[in-house]
Amino acid sequence: MGSTGDETARIPVLDISPSNTNGPKQLLDAATKYGFVFIENNETGIAVEDIDHMFNLSKQFFDSPVETKQEVSINSNKAGKNHGWLSRGVETLDPSTQKRPDVKEAFNIGEPLNNHLQQPLPHSLTPHTQTILAFQANCLALCQRLLHLFATALDLDETWFTARHSHPGKPTGSLFRMLYYPRLETDDGTSAPNDDIRAGAHSDFGSLTLLFQQRGQPGLEIKTPSGEWAAVPVDPLGERPSPGGRDETMRQPRRALPILVNIGDLLDDWTGGLLKSTVHRVIFPPGAGGGVDRYSMAYFCHPLDDALLEPVPSKLVQAHVERTGRSGAREGRVMTARDHLMERLAATYTLEKSEMSGAL
Repeated sequence: MGSTGDETARIPVLDISPSNTNGPKQLLDAATKYGFVFIENNETGIAVEDIDHMFNLSKQFFDSPVETKQEVSINSNKAGKNHGWLSRGVETLDPSTQKRPDVKEAFNIGEPLNNHLQQPLPHSLTPHTQTILAFQANCLALCQRLLHLFATALDLDETWFTARHSHPGKPTGSLFRMLYYPRLETDDGTSAPNDDIRAGAHSDFGSLTLLFQQRGQPGLEIKTPSGEWAAVPVDPLGERPSPGGRDETMRQPRRALPILVNIGDLLDDWTGGLLKSTVHRVIFPPGAGGGVDRYSMAYFCHPLDDALLEPVPSKLVQAHVERTGRSGAREGRVMTARDHLMERLAATYTLEKSEMSGAL
């Protein structure tokens, strides 16, 4: 299933370092116009070596025997949470249009409490528990940085969002997800059948999503305001030549890809639609790209379970609500972040023993 248009999404790439005094406004502009933004990796605190290591662990897990993965399947989770392995064919993110389920596998790792994971890991990942915990902590720290910038841009107390997203020992709906989209080849070895899609059209449920991608593995698309699909580049910066020419470029350390950030439904609702949650999907790219495995990793940042989704006290949000007539309020009922998540899950998925979350 390919793109319905030839457009490439022009998502901005931002520098969020303290030296960029326009960072908060640029971030807000991107969130209100696109719902997506690339963050230059050298400003995130997440090292390229750590990302590579996590991708290696992901591939090692997905390459393991089915019997091994079934030991940590999502249906084996007695706590009934959205944690564990999902086999291919379990999720259909866009059931209204998809003829067949998503072509992907996933492994969901919940947010740790007091630096301890609340689920068993497969044997291949158990020796790397501290690595996984550290990576999750770095993802949360980046999300907190972004939430701080949003608060600044909206003229709020700088801790307005961050205090509602992290507190030692308090649970959240945050989730780290490893994803594997296997290649599918037709008889000519060029592309997947038209009825197959890697991840159906959906929006994410939480506040922010961080997406980590790999070079040479395209397929992500966003829906534009006109209703067309636009491809999201894996590397929007391309390879920047060194001033010394090709030989010097080859000696430079490998540059990490920018991290793709998108707004989720909760932050969209919370701000009355000022911050935009954009529908997206993952396709089999036309041509040879459809025959390439795709690995990605996503960190879904959610508020504290007991955080109240009260109206955001920002004049910019209030002006947007008055202008558009949209409000995040639900008939005067203030719900918690957990209620919001459970409501979305219940409306979207029906599985025997689990409630599922959308993902890239």
